[in-house]
Amino acid sequence: MKAGAAYTGVPGWLYALAVVAALVVVLPLLAIVARVNWANFLPLVTSEPALSALGLSLRTSAASTALCIVLGVPLALVLARGRFPLQGLLRSLVLLPLVLPPVVGGIALLYTFGRQGLLGGALEVLGLQIAFSTTAVVLAQTFVALPFLVVSLEGALRTGGSRYEAVAATLGAPPRVVFRRVTLPLILPGLASGAVLAFARSLGEFGATLTFAGSLQGVTRTLPLEIYLQRETDPDAAVALSLVLVAVAVAVVALAYGRPAGGRTAGQVSGKRTTAPAPAGGNVP
Repeated sequence: MKAGAAYTGVPGWLYALAVVAALVVVLPLLAIVARVNWANFLPLVTSEPALSALGLSLRTSAASTALCIVLGVPLALVLARGRFPLQGLLRSLVLLPLVLPPVVGGIALLYTFGRQGLLGGALEVLGLQIAFSTTAVVLAQTFVALPFLVVSLEGALRTGGSRYEAVAATLGAPPRVVFRRVTLPLILPGLASGAVLAFARSLGEFGATLTFAGSLQGVTRTLPLEIYLQRETDPDAAVALSLVLVAVAVAVVALAYGRPAGGRTAGQVSGKRTTAPAPAGGNVP
């Protein structure tokens, strides 16, 4: 094998196990496709409750993803670059929703923002009622999706290192300029992947939403909740809506992993090598 050539040899028994692993995931999805009532598919997925739930899911997922970006970028930077006491504990708590049952997260949110919750009384005085509202849906989705963005972004920051930021700082760039001109371009691939994954997780959120926001049509009933309700009364509608949710999720995940950007090195962004900003009059502008 030539020096520098990528190693592609994989033992045959690993292929066999990989096929089994793929079937574990793919077979249930194929079962949904086989169970769909295609003759009534369009009427089922274009009914008023279905469209209302889908529209609400897309809007709240977009809002929660934006909130994840606004809050997750600083948090990932602090976890990756900062040095402070109990940093490991903070990281563990931030990543806890990845392993926590969503219904537990919903209960935690309810006892934080609910009428009798930790902050509920203060919010009531201000005329704000969070629980069982569309805002509660966004908060529940943010709670479960934020760790996905933080994990993706912190990994990108640690992989890329801080040498480019250090060079920019030695050229006189203040921290805000280093963040805007150097750090952000370097982490854009990781940020994009993390944001897409956060959107996908928000779109599929069920347990925390049901516990904290309830199920009010047009207000808090997202597509997963609509599927759950339809399962009891109209199984064909539940299967059809499940296929719609699967199709959207597949498209979202393909958007995150269907391009090689995530595999670029820290010194490459958009196909170009990233260099430290050039000094202008002795300082970086």
